[in-house]
Amino acid sequence: MATSAQLLQRAMALAELCERPDLHRRLVQARARSEAPGVRVLVVGEPKQGKSSLVNALVGAPVCPVADDVATVVPTVVRAGQAPRATLVLSTGPDADAADVPTERVPVPIDQVAARVTGRGTERLVQAEVELPRRLLEGLELVDTAGVGGIGTARALRTVDLLPSADAVVLVSDASQEFTAPEMAFLEQARALCPTVVCVLTKTDACPQWRTVAELDRGHLAARGVDAPLFPVSGALAQLAVQHRDRELHEESGIGALVDHLRREVVDRAEALARRSLVHDLAAVTEHLSLAVRSELAVLEDPAGREELVRGLEEAKAAADDLRRRSSRWQQVLSDGVTDLLSDIEFDLRDRSRVVTREAEEAIDAQDPGPMWPELAEWLDRRIAAAVADSYVWAEQRSEWLAERVIEQFARDGGAAVPALSVGAAGEALAALVDLPDIDDGAMTLRERTLIGLRGSYTGVLMTGLVTSLAGLAIINPFSLAAGLLLGRKAYNDDRKQRIARRQSEAKTVVRRHLDEVVFQVGKQLKDRLRTVSRTLRDLITDTAEEMSRSLADAVAAAQRSTKEATAEREARIRALRLRLEQLDRLSGEVRQLGRAAVAAA
Repeated sequence: MATSAQLLQRAMALAELCERPDLHRRLVQARARSEAPGVRVLVVGEPKQGKSSLVNALVGAPVCPVADDVATVVPTVVRAGQAPRATLVLSTGPDADAADVPTERVPVPIDQVAARVTGRGTERLVQAEVELPRRLLEGLELVDTAGVGGIGTARALRTVDLLPSADAVVLVSDASQEFTAPEMAFLEQARALCPTVVCVLTKTDACPQWRTVAELDRGHLAARGVDAPLFPVSGALAQLAVQHRDRELHEESGIGALVDHLRREVVDRAEALARRSLVHDLAAVTEHLSLAVRSELAVLEDPAGREELVRGLEEAKAAADDLRRRSSRWQQVLSDGVTDLLSDIEFDLRDRSRVVTREAEEAIDAQDPGPMWPELAEWLDRRIAAAVADSYVWAEQRSEWLAERVIEQFARDGGAAVPALSVGAAGEALAALVDLPDIDDGAMTLRERTLIGLRGSYTGVLMTGLVTSLAGLAIINPFSLAAGLLLGRKAYNDDRKQRIARRQSEAKTVVRRHLDEVVFQVGKQLKDRLRTVSRTLRDLITDTAEEMSRSLADAVAAAQRSTKEATAEREARIRALRLRLEQLDRLSGEVRQLGRAAVAAA
């Protein structure tokens, strides 16, 4: 059986021979997709759970930073290469977190990658890229991501943004405890945006009760209805196995089972899906090319049926032209859907922000926000991140649902099969969250407290002293001092309550302004993401409709032109057309064979 590359080359040659640059361009795009890097697997999880150690164990090299006092803050991409090589992608713009920021690539020794991504200068670092000659990495790309949750949530949200572009997600959690609520929440987000999710329980060598934790984790997965396998592994044992070339130790580490699963369920399946997409493009192109050839050949071989054939082709062409008009129903479905979804996105974000605002105000009313502001800011950061991530997942799902509706309407209107919709990750769509401002922490010096007390006690001492002086006592006496002490304490307490109320009011104002800014920034970027999906879908369907219209127009022109051929020219033309049709039929048959193989592999 011919390879997909050979079939692509033959189809491109036939498209050039038939003078169809639009179909040739489609095949060029299909070839670019097939030659793109293979399956992308994101390694995700909370900070300090062993993600970097797992990646190092999988590739058998210390390419990701591992230490108790450092954490991954930028992605490290590990892919296959002819020789070990590493590159740092650095931002050259003023803001490393901005979208479409210009970058420069700086080669570094591979043994310095871990140190360079954790030392100085990481604020300009976008990501690190490592190439290794590893069999595991053939057709596979591993991405060690920043920790989800915790401090630095703006960077962690980039991990959520990467989910739609991933073929699989590996959620890492250590064996010291069962899945936490944030981990389960992120797992559900990953499942909603990525076709394959795998759970890995790390550090089994350091946790004797890892089997119990594994059973608890499987119970959590079953309770949430998440169909994801769980693999207990030990990165430390895997690295020792590589150093000592110990196969038994390697199997005991659990890495072998994880690698087999990734190869079988992720890489092989993704390759089969890619072949199916390629088969779809090849089949559509051969069908378009065959239409004009068959039409002209039918008229040359049976001139009597020319009128009926041309009439049928012209009717089909008119129907195809209708699909390109602005009044087409699929365009109306797309326009209405985008309008509704834009409104829904804004409402969803504001609704989630109102919930967070109410929760934050309840926490502020329950205590003095000044001393607790760092803890409250950290909680608010995590809460906002969770709300924004949920809103992003919801918007992504609704965008996919809208795309399916539009494609179904296009098919009902008589359109051909549309190529798979592919929209890249939104880049830094979730990384523009502003920092929460600080407020007065309420700390007071002893001098300030004394002055407040003295201001309150002065009136008590003076007034009580004047009253007691009528009884012959001095102005400053035990009674006036006691009254001054009581009034001074009351004045201090009243002032403290006023200061707490002022800080609570200030904290609420800061929270509201912060959430308004978040809604403004994230709402804009989510709407831009939706518009990108809408434009991509519109162009995709329009190109498909134009291909149909062009093919039918060529078929009509060929059928009309064939009647003007002289007898000798007609015979030569018939032979040429039969030869070309034979090539197309042979190509179509091999494409169908490749498609059956892809279905069987999937």
